[in-house]
Amino acid sequence: MSVIWLRTAAALYSLGLLYALFSLFRRGARLFTPALVAFAAGAVLHLVSLVELRIETGHAPLNNFYETSSLCAFLIAVLFLIYYAYYRVAVFGVCLFPVVFFMTLIGATEFPVASWSSPHIRNAWLLIHITAVLVGYAALLIAAVASIYYLLQERQLKRKRVDPSSNRLPPLGTLDQIITQAMNVGFVFITIGTVTGVVWAFIENGTSWILNPEIGFFLFTWAFYLAMIFLRVSAGWRGRRIAWLAVSVLGCSLITWATHLGIRSVWPQ
Repeated sequence: MSVIWLRTAAALYSLGLLYALFSLFRRGARLFTPALVAFAAGAVLHLVSLVELRIETGHAPLNNFYETSSLCAFLIAVLFLIYYAYYRVAVFGVCLFPVVFFMTLIGATEFPVASWSSPHIRNAWLLIHITAVLVGYAALLIAAVASIYYLLQERQLKRKRVDPSSNRLPPLGTLDQIITQAMNVGFVFITIGTVTGVVWAFIENGTSWILNPEIGFFLFTWAFYLAMIFLRVSAGWRGRRIAWLAVSVLGCSLITWATHLGIRSVWPQ
């Protein structure tokens, strides 16, 4: 029964994830309140899940990685709610809502579920995952290219080597806007790809999905991407800083992709 409460909590936390994604494109102040209410309700059900798990197993929920991830997510959720009650700082939700959701999702995969009911559903789900990842990588590539142009343009301006008649690079403001929008689109699709990938691996491989290094590298890339988005949204990082971060995330993504291809040939199936 505890896993049912935990999966319900993850579903409620997902509304916080949606708020974080929506807030990248416009101010989501109106959506924050319902997302916060759902997040608080998820924390309550999360607590119920932990208590029931303690009663069922007779030990603290620290017996394995799944339980530890679940407990850590609950503690983050509680601390966020406490700090928000005192300081009313909503911007932390852009980072913490997705983190709590994913950690809870990982905890909810401790117990296997039924396999795919139809091969068509399985293939369609995998197609959605691959498409979302490729769109996310494409947007990230655009952000990285714009970042390189931004760094070149900025360097030329600082050295006063720009000839207006021959310079074909867009203005820094235009490049910064392209970087921001491409990063936002990329993060949305990479997030969709991460969620669908975790769910697909869980249904496909059961609880052993957590040992799949492909998923591990992908989660690391997503976490790096989230850190970049949070720095841009909360700390206002723009220009040179965010350009370097965009190039770094693309590099991390390429390593993840190459690792996927390499692991397929050496990792035991």
